[in-house]
Amino acid sequence: MLYYIGINISKFKHDIAEINSDGEVITPSWTFYNTDEGFSSLKEFLAGISVKIRIGFESTGHYGQNLKLFLEANHYTFMEFNPLVLKKFVASKTLRRTKTDSLDAFSIAQYLMTVEYKPYPNSFYHIKAPKSLTRFRNNLIKQRSRQLVELTNILDLVFPEFKPFFKNILVTTALYILFNYQIPEKIANMNSKSFEILRAKSKGRFTTAKFNKLKQLDKNTVGHSTDYLVMQMEMTIEIYNQMDAKIDLWESEIKTILSDLHIPIVSIPGIEPGYYHSGTSERGGRMVKHGSPYLRYALMNCALTLVQHNIVFAEYYSKKLAEGKTHRVSLSNAAKKFVRMINTMQIKNITFDYDLAH
Repeated sequence: MLYYIGINISKFKHDIAEINSDGEVITPSWTFYNTDEGFSSLKEFLAGISVKIRIGFESTGHYGQNLKLFLEANHYTFMEFNPLVLKKFVASKTLRRTKTDSLDAFSIAQYLMTVEYKPYPNSFYHIKAPKSLTRFRNNLIKQRSRQLVELTNILDLVFPEFKPFFKNILVTTALYILFNYQIPEKIANMNSKSFEILRAKSKGRFTTAKFNKLKQLDKNTVGHSTDYLVMQMEMTIEIYNQMDAKIDLWESEIKTILSDLHIPIVSIPGIEPGYYHSGTSERGGRMVKHGSPYLRYALMNCALTLVQHNIVFAEYYSKKLAEGKTHRVSLSNAAKKFVRMINTMQIKNITFDYDLAH
């Protein structure tokens, strides 16, 4: 005899339902809160069940994190699934649109009966730290990008000729000038020492002719370095530098954690912790948007690196192109192959092997 336990997760409380293999209700739906007392009541409830149980709930982001850690700590397995799958299951069972947390808990338990039970593997839980760090890093990058947008908007008023001159404001030389000289008057007064620093940062690409042309632009700019704009620029640059330093710190921490984990994925040629720095903008083609956007972005970036530096993935990518698929679709196929390979390597705890890849 098996008992199926469905848990409907929400922010402050969770609803739980219990049914047997025949779909009969064993325990009426009840609620426990996301507190120490609530989790204690759940522990007492589970300990009182004398038969084998299966626990399932929807993927709800961070709302279910403490519950999953609690179940793991108390040696209970559980299965997590996509909310869209459950929604389709419920729609196939009834035309009624009645929806409550207790009914959802029963629906989860009923769905759990119909699928192969695949417990969430504890071996994957050690990656929750880098997962959290990488997502936070992503937020920091977005904040840093907003500061760059703000900075370029201020430049349009203070020194509109600056952006067309450099074409790309993100180049090291341009950022150095903005961070250290900021306004046209200071840029116009740069000396030979300033030039040597700029030439070194540009690896010789910032020539004397460019240096003199920039100084001339500064003298004839139509922009205005009013006090409030200068203050805004200084503050924006300060915030940008703070974000930049924090991102470097975060990336260093991520690399350290990944190095300590010794995960099999880093044995794949073309993949190393440095891939967190990569960032491309892809356009065209369509991809199913269900699931984690952070994971999808990382997988596509990894796939792009793999097809460039890993012979197995390069051949697979070329094969898909030869079949008439577009770049985007072929890259998506390479990402799917990458996921299958990761799953096999992680489950079997093996390093990359070219025979396995084929």
